[in-house]
Amino acid sequence: MSPLDISLADLIARLDEEFPEADELARISEARLRAQTLSDLGDQLLDHYVSKAKQVGASWSEIGDAIGVSKQAAQQRHTPSPFEQFTNLNRHTIVLAQEAARSHKHDFIGTEHLLLGLLGEPRGLAHAILVARAGSEQRIRAAVQEAMPPAGAKALRGHIPFRPESKGAIEQALRASADLGHSWVGTEHSLLGLIRTEGSPAAQVLRDLGFAPDELQETVRAQVAERLAARDQQ
Repeated sequence: MSPLDISLADLIARLDEEFPEADELARISEARLRAQTLSDLGDQLLDHYVSKAKQVGASWSEIGDAIGVSKQAAQQRHTPSPFEQFTNLNRHTIVLAQEAARSHKHDFIGTEHLLLGLLGEPRGLAHAILVARAGSEQRIRAAVQEAMPPAGAKALRGHIPFRPESKGAIEQALRASADLGHSWVGTEHSLLGLIRTEGSPAAQVLRDLGFAPDELQETVRAQVAERLAARDQQ
């Protein structure tokens, strides 16, 4: 029995339901994209518990034994990443950005893919802020699509690298969290990171939609304070 509340039959039924007109070859391509997404989520799940184990004092040798690899392999694979402070919702947006790059057959993850990742997580504060200003999610998606480079010849297998500007946006997200005195990096901080990355496609899309860096930071500050206050009253 699977330890997860999902089965192969569930995955097949959902894909068939969402792509009723697709032929078998098109379904193979979609199935591969979903398999990669599941793999990426699995890596994040393992990273989460490795981090927890390190916090309670587990050694790399012990962690390696638990995973079934050497101490060196465990340490190389699970050393802290820029995403360690990311909330679970924000980590999910990174997975969605990877999926967006694959579905567009791009061999890189650009800031435009990161913006699509934020749009794909409706539970995140970034989504609420984006839609409130733009009026609709579809308007934002259309603007991002217009900024996208042409699709590649085929979807890339395995790891897709971040473009330097995307790495810069992630660093700016970490900085935005620190600037606001927050102990986490949420989708709202990633949104700030994107608009702070001058010259990037995502920053241009956001500016065209009416966002400005300083105003956006104040919006994030106010929205976070409002949500924290509401949580305290519960």
